[in-house]
Amino acid sequence: MGKLIVTDGSGKTQDFPLNKERVTIGRHPDNDISLNDKAVSGHHAVVITILQDSFLEDLDSTNGTQVNGKQIAKHPLSQGDVISIGRNTLKYEGDQAAEDDFEKTMILKPGQFGAAFDSQVNKAAATPSASASAAPAAPSVGAKPVMGKLRVASGPNAGKELELTKALTTIGRPGVQVAAITRRADGYYIVHVGGQSGGKRPLVNGKEIDTQAYKLNHNDLIELAGTQMNFLIT
Repeated sequence: MGKLIVTDGSGKTQDFPLNKERVTIGRHPDNDISLNDKAVSGHHAVVITILQDSFLEDLDSTNGTQVNGKQIAKHPLSQGDVISIGRNTLKYEGDQAAEDDFEKTMILKPGQFGAAFDSQVNKAAATPSASASAAPAAPSVGAKPVMGKLRVASGPNAGKELELTKALTTIGRPGVQVAAITRRADGYYIVHVGGQSGGKRPLVNGKEIDTQAYKLNHNDLIELAGTQMNFLIT
């Protein structure tokens, strides 16, 4: 379980464990982390934690939220990240449990978003991009349910695979570039979530995906956070 170490403008420090899915931050006393600071909006930000992954979202606050000195809207938190809200700093310390080297090296981190992210992803995925209809058809799978997977195509982990069995899977490197792949009745969609990789979105077949989710097709090449992966339907 991760935690936020909060230091207010007077230098007072307090720990807040991220022990539930949504931890709200703001000036109003009904927040899980209440900050007595006029520069902080009533409901300023929220941290969503699913399994071992935590994500920070700014709730359209007046003065904004920064992570490591950069303004963010949504940000996947990683060990040591420093959040600035008004005159307050919140340092993120993640779960210290050992990561599987396969995931850590491949930078593929399975996980799910909370409701705030899920609604955005599902809304985008409901409208496939026009390019999806022109893409090559996936192999016939008869009556069997369609199952997707990613196969790493570059780097020392080339050939390793990740099965996309969850309704929502996050991939990428926290703080650099993160995307979500949703599994829907009509196939798989990829949508950009966030990161600081020059503001660029992930590439599919050499082109940046747009603000709407992109419907993946068999053998699409995804480039994310410096790693190339093929999307395969089995």
